[in-house]
Amino acid sequence: MGERGAKRGDWDTGGVSGSAVSTPADLSTPFELPDTALRGVGKRPFGIYVHVPFCATRCGYCDFNTYTAGELGTSASPQSWLDALKRELAQAAEITGAPSVDTVFVGGGTPSLLGGDGLGEVLGAVKTSFGLADGAEVTTESNPESTSPEFFATLRAAGFTRISLGMQSAAEHVLRVLDRTHTPGRPVAAAREARAAGFDHVNLDLIYGTPGETDRDLDASLDAVLDAGVDHVSAYALIVEDGTALARKVRRGELPSPDDDVLASRYERIDSRLADAGLAWYEVSNWASGEDSRCRHNLGYWDGGDWWGAGPGAHSHIGGVRWWNVKHPARYADRLSAGELPVGGSESLTAEDIHVERVMLAIRLRTGLPLADLRESERAAAERVVADGLAVVVSGHLVLTDRGRLLADAVVRDILD
Repeated sequence: MGERGAKRGDWDTGGVSGSAVSTPADLSTPFELPDTALRGVGKRPFGIYVHVPFCATRCGYCDFNTYTAGELGTSASPQSWLDALKRELAQAAEITGAPSVDTVFVGGGTPSLLGGDGLGEVLGAVKTSFGLADGAEVTTESNPESTSPEFFATLRAAGFTRISLGMQSAAEHVLRVLDRTHTPGRPVAAAREARAAGFDHVNLDLIYGTPGETDRDLDASLDAVLDAGVDHVSAYALIVEDGTALARKVRRGELPSPDDDVLASRYERIDSRLADAGLAWYEVSNWASGEDSRCRHNLGYWDGGDWWGAGPGAHSHIGGVRWWNVKHPARYADRLSAGELPVGGSESLTAEDIHVERVMLAIRLRTGLPLADLRESERAAAERVVADGLAVVVSGHLVLTDRGRLLADAVVRDILD
């Protein structure tokens, strides 16, 4: 649920030059953050992502690292997860030299299942180990059904500055297909409660292209979003992920696959309605009412920043090194109880990897891809993209046109091939 950003990967490092990290059984060789990665920590924006792996029920379309109480049994609990999280954050601070944190994003899963006090304790652990920079952005995702005015008031008092609510759709039959449990009107009510509690920055998530969704359904969802008065909207095309309940229904012929032409039409409809309401796109799937309303944490992902991902399955990145934690909450807690970081795997990005990722991510932003970052052959490809009407050049940056946003992946392939 919630804004997706780059949640399938995150990282961080600081101050202690060449610090070695305890080696988990998953890794065949010791994992170490090299001097080259550590030297720049704190000089670039630094974020922390916290993964809460708990959900009350499993949505049929979701392939994120989440677990219901029935799936976990007695092997893990919110308390054992929180104890382990505190240990990981403390180790992270020791390794990185505890740079001030510019952004915090608590995602999942369903973070709001922890309640306001539980989320306050999570943020308190971040503050204890690292400390927050002045004006830090602090976001949590929330399921509308597990929120209340008191919940938002507690979060505001704890220091959260931004709320992201999973809405998906205002159509009840669409929510049923997605196995969402909230009632159609609850996200709008929750957004208003968050605003009343003092949150200036509130996001609502939409998913479009669900089998059975009509243009009228989408319009009703957009009406609800705009009526809520939020300053940020994320909208994602439904992807049928392997291994999900939705994928099994599609494979059995119970539901049709999302139609590409329908998805393109829905995206154009969303963009037009949001633009008319004063919400401008700043990333292909994200719209905001102004620069202050953009999600700074996700911009850190898209701009290739540094972040430490804490929690089961969370990814981290620092200075060209990426690693990810073991997925199961029980194994995650066991590793940390043994004094180890729960690293499941890692990779050092080559110069080519960094270049490819820079092209893939920067082209999705409204600020565009600097032409100076492209090689000679890639600049020639960029000229062809412009000639085809998929992008324009603005102040030395390649910026997607409205049509180009629909074909962003193809534009990346054309430039890199």
